Amino acid sequence: MSKLKPRERDAIVQALRAGVVPRLGLRHIQVGRAREIEEILRDMERIAGGGASIRFIIGDYGSGKTFFMNLARLVALEKGMVVMFADLAPDRRLHATAGQARNLYAEMARNLATRTKPDGGALASVVERFVSQAHQEADDRDMPTTSVIREKLAHFEELTGGFDFAQVIRRYWEGHEAGDEDLKSAALRWLRGEFATRTDARKALGVRSIVDDASVYDHLKLTSEFVLAAGYKGLLVGWDEMVNLFKLNSAQARNANYEQVLRILNDVLQGSARHLGFLMGGTPEFLMNTRRGLYSYEALQSRLAANSFVREGLVDLSGPVIRLTNLTQEDLFVLLCNVRAVMQGEGDLLPDEALEAFMAHCQDRIGEAYFRTPRNTVTAFVNMLAVLEQNPGLIWTDLIAQLDLREDSGDDMADVEEGTGGVASEDDLASFRL
Repeated sequence: MSKLKPRERDAIVQALRAGVVPRLGLRHIQVGRAREIEEILRDMERIAGGGASIRFIIGDYGSGKTFFMNLARLVALEKGMVVMFADLAPDRRLHATAGQARNLYAEMARNLATRTKPDGGALASVVERFVSQAHQEADDRDMPTTSVIREKLAHFEELTGGFDFAQVIRRYWEGHEAGDEDLKSAALRWLRGEFATRTDARKALGVRSIVDDASVYDHLKLTSEFVLAAGYKGLLVGWDEMVNLFKLNSAQARNANYEQVLRILNDVLQGSARHLGFLMGGTPEFLMNTRRGLYSYEALQSRLAANSFVREGLVDLSGPVIRLTNLTQEDLFVLLCNVRAVMQGEGDLLPDEALEAFMAHCQDRIGEAYFRTPRNTVTAFVNMLAVLEQNPGLIWTDLIAQLDLREDSGDDMADVEEGTGGVASEDDLASFRL
C-alpha cells in the first residue's frame, strides 16, 4: 500500500462514517473487482486511442456502484483524461424541456476534473491550457494567436453547435489578451451552461446559441473534441443515480430520456463518437424492469440483454452492462483490514480476532447482507474504531456485544408503490367513464 496522506485519511474516514464513497484515497481500501477493473482499463485505452466506450454499472443498493465508478474516474485521471461526473436528480436528467437537462450539464461542468485538479472546477484550467498552447505555437510560427486558435478549432464548424463553441473560445482569448475579466468570465459561463437565454449570450459574447436541454449531448461531444485539442487523451462522462429516470412519473418523459440513452449507445457502438466514454450507474430494477426500466424501451432491451450463453459461474464483461458481483466474506475481511490500516496506522487498536468476531456478530444480526451489500457494516466498523481510538481504556469485546446493526435496504424505490410499478403516473388509468 502506498503512503497514506493525512488529507486522504480524513477524507476516507469522514466519508465512510457518513456512508458515502470517499473522493480521495480509494486505492487504500479497494478490494476485489479485479476483472471489472481490467475491463475499465481496456475502455480507457480505447478512448485514448480515438474510440468510444459506454458501460452501465449495475448493482444492488449498497453493493459498491458509486465506489466502482469513482475508481474508474481515478483511473481515467491517471490516464490523462478529463472527467465530468454528476448524480441524476429530479431537477437533473438527460432530456427535459424546463431546464433539467441543462442543470445536469452545468453540474457536470462544475465537477469537471483533471489529474492536477481532481476535485473539480478545472474548466478554466483546461481553457487556459488550450489558449496558452495556441499562443506558444503562434509565437513559434510568427503568426497571430487568433489565427492559430481558428486553425485548431476549424473542424468544430462541422459539428452541431461547433461554430459558436469555437467563437466562445476565441472570445476568451480576446479577454485574456486585453485583460478583460468580464469577457473571460462570460465565456466560462457559456461553457458551463449557465446562460439561461440566447439574448444574454448574444449580448455578452456575440453568439446565437447556448447550452440548452436539447443540446446537452452535442456539447459533450464538443467538449471531448476540445479537451483533445488541449492535449488530454479524452473525456469520461459519469452519471450515477440513474434510477431517477425510472422514478419519473410520466411515461413520455421516461421514454424521452431513454431515447437519449439510446442515441448515446448507438453513437458509441457505431463509432460515431471519438475519445469519449460514458459510465451510467443504476440498480437491477432500473435496467431490467419491463414497465419502467431501460428494458421497457424495446430498442434498449435488445441492445442491453444479457449474453444467452452466460450460465452459472460464467461471466461476460465485454458487453455494455457490467453487473457488479457481490463481495465475498473474504473480500469483506480484507476491506475491514484496509479500513483498520487507514484509521489506526501502525497502532494496534483491533487485532484480527476482533475483525472475525465483528463479522460473526454482523452475520448473526442481518445474515449474508452484511458482506453482500456492506455499506452499513463498514460504517458500523468505522464508528467502532473511532470510539476505541478516543477511549483508550475501552475493550473491543464490549463494543461488539452492544452493536445494533440493521440491513441496509436502501431508499432508491421508497416512493415507488408496490404492485403498480410506480407512483401514480400519466401511464396509469386514473378513471374511466362510459
